[in-house]
Amino acid sequence: MTLSNGLISLILALIAIASATPALPAGPGYATARILPQIVTEAPTPVYSFRILAVYPHDPNAFTQGLVYFQGDFYESTGLHGRSSLRKVDLETGEVLQMRELPDTYFAEGLTLFDDKLYQLTWQSHIGFIYDRASFEPLDTFRYATEGWGLTQDGRELIMSDGTPNLYFLDPNTLEIRRQVEVSDENGPVWKLNELEYIDGVVYANVWQTDRIARIDPDTGRVTAWIDLTGLLPPEDRPGANVLNGIAWDEEGGRLFVTGKLWPKLFQIQLIPPTYTLYLNRIEMQGNSKAHGARKLPLEGTCKRSGGE
Repeated sequence: MTLSNGLISLILALIAIASATPALPAGPGYATARILPQIVTEAPTPVYSFRILAVYPHDPNAFTQGLVYFQGDFYESTGLHGRSSLRKVDLETGEVLQMRELPDTYFAEGLTLFDDKLYQLTWQSHIGFIYDRASFEPLDTFRYATEGWGLTQDGRELIMSDGTPNLYFLDPNTLEIRRQVEVSDENGPVWKLNELEYIDGVVYANVWQTDRIARIDPDTGRVTAWIDLTGLLPPEDRPGANVLNGIAWDEEGGRLFVTGKLWPKLFQIQLIPPTYTLYLNRIEMQGNSKAHGARKLPLEGTCKRSGGE
């Protein structure tokens, strides 16, 4: 998180004012107080909220594992043994326009579109499938040693998750791992990284069994922000629904879509930056507890990531 130069100057000015404030009266009946600036060595990762912009129908029987937006439609990978599929879905109606079912032995997972080919993972079979986007005809398969969870691409490499804190960057031609990063925030490694989407140089990742999405720097693995989607699916739609999973980005239209496993709805959302309050001083008490005149200096604003909003 970075602050603007003007905001930094204001903070420094307030610290200077606090430091120059006279001590509280001393003597019988009073405590001796010192104003001590609080220095935060590492700011917590900012948490974004959301605003719903549009709601679309979604197949409540689709166990969503991967979601891709392309030219007005979604390409969706659905999971579970005996129910796994690759689908093309109409955004406005939720109608399944095209579908290819997987053999019952496979549990389908993440999905991405690269060079007009669809890449689909499976969970524990250590095999992925490559399809022609237009026809859904199989073109090839590829192997990997880990479990398959989420999949996206940055225009150069495929990016894969396996439920651990790791993101793997794959050569799109050989499907070999070129590099990997461990994802973490100020509390340590972040586990259960699931469905992925690459948006404007950043990886967005569902975290399994939570209502949060991690926004990740692909170079360092650092979580630069959290997106809290608690309450997105209304209570009346919760019966039968599973966890939040599924992120898709309309690059041309600048639209962000999210849904979940067995959810009856798909949402277009806008992200709302957090507000924060900085307390620039605290009172360290010496003597009895009758001191008075303690001040807290709140400062509110918005969090911004490096490189702009």
